[in-house]
Amino acid sequence: MRLTLLLLLICFAPLAHAGIVDAPPAHLEISLMTYGPGDIYWERFGHDALEVRDTASGEAIAFNYGVFDFDQDNFILNFARGIMAYRMDAEPTRSDVEFYAGEGRYVRRQRLALTDAQKDRLRRFLIWNVQPANAGYNYDYYVDNCTTRVRDALDDALDGALRQQLRSRAGGMTYREQTARLMSNQPWLMLGMDLGLGPFADQPMTSWKEAFLPMVLEEEIRHVRIGAPGDERPLVAEEDTLVPARLVPPPESAPDLRWPLLGVGVLWAVPMILPAFTRRRGLRTLSAVASTVFLVFAGLAGLLMAALWSLTLHRSAWGNFNLLAYQPLAFLLLPAIWRLRHAGRPMGRFAPRVTAISFAACVVALALHLWPDFPQRNLPWLLLALPCWTALLACFCRRHD
Repeated sequence: MRLTLLLLLICFAPLAHAGIVDAPPAHLEISLMTYGPGDIYWERFGHDALEVRDTASGEAIAFNYGVFDFDQDNFILNFARGIMAYRMDAEPTRSDVEFYAGEGRYVRRQRLALTDAQKDRLRRFLIWNVQPANAGYNYDYYVDNCTTRVRDALDDALDGALRQQLRSRAGGMTYREQTARLMSNQPWLMLGMDLGLGPFADQPMTSWKEAFLPMVLEEEIRHVRIGAPGDERPLVAEEDTLVPARLVPPPESAPDLRWPLLGVGVLWAVPMILPAFTRRRGLRTLSAVASTVFLVFAGLAGLLMAALWSLTLHRSAWGNFNLLAYQPLAFLLLPAIWRLRHAGRPMGRFAPRVTAISFAACVVALALHLWPDFPQRNLPWLLLALPCWTALLACFCRRHD
């Protein structure tokens, strides 16, 4: 309803005064609006919009691609499967600025030095795109989101100049590093996302790809120049901070998870290995509990990663090498853990063999990191798992008394 009313307002604006629909291109200003990261997890990546302003009437509309509806049919199921229906929207700039200011997020406007022809071309595209028949799209976190749509619309108006220049520059971080950096204020969610990301998240980046983030696009266009050779000019003609940030900004770099997760793995493995050295029932109970928690975690993580790979469209989670260290096979060892607690020694050959396979898979995954072109940077999670699998192997494969 809100979108329909706004379209009516835009379409019938000429009856009252000139506006963005029919203003001469010379009266138009096109700006990139960037809204900083928020506190809630879906706000951590920031947001942006393209503003079209008529300098004669003062009408200013911000077009953005970040609207989704929790109430749509099968939202949770489709979200889990990687089918995320988003759409374009348009709002008066003032209401957008007031909203983000109320959340403590910064708002910056970068006025773009476009020609009249480029401004008219971009205006026509945005007005076409915001119509209900054209507004919907299937969202992807990294390659088709609210910022890549803004980036692509601007690049089309510039006849590919933006793409050409950003593709020639190396990116600063990978998808994984940017995700961990921005989600670091919510450690458990950050860790879960990092565990679930596969090789796609570690691919070499250009500035073009890394401009999936509003803050990166905002920074990169500061260095873009447009125009004919000999008559080049900066793309950004003017920049203003409309609202300063009141929230703590994300860190400049991603946290290094290797040593913290190795420390957790070693501490976890200490009680797990106790049955290899003691017959005390209380300590064996402690070991059984610690081992059960690890095996349930490894099994659930393995099931989730396998499901993301085989049953969903979340391609950033496909082919996850963490499956070598966290497998559903772990569930098969749970009965043997409690038999070990009662008997005080291994029973049968099944559990030792499964444990040896899991340990060997983890070692293979670790060894793959010696290959310079290994596609996934999952070393922290291998450093967590290896001490635990080593402890279980020591318990299940020791000699009988």
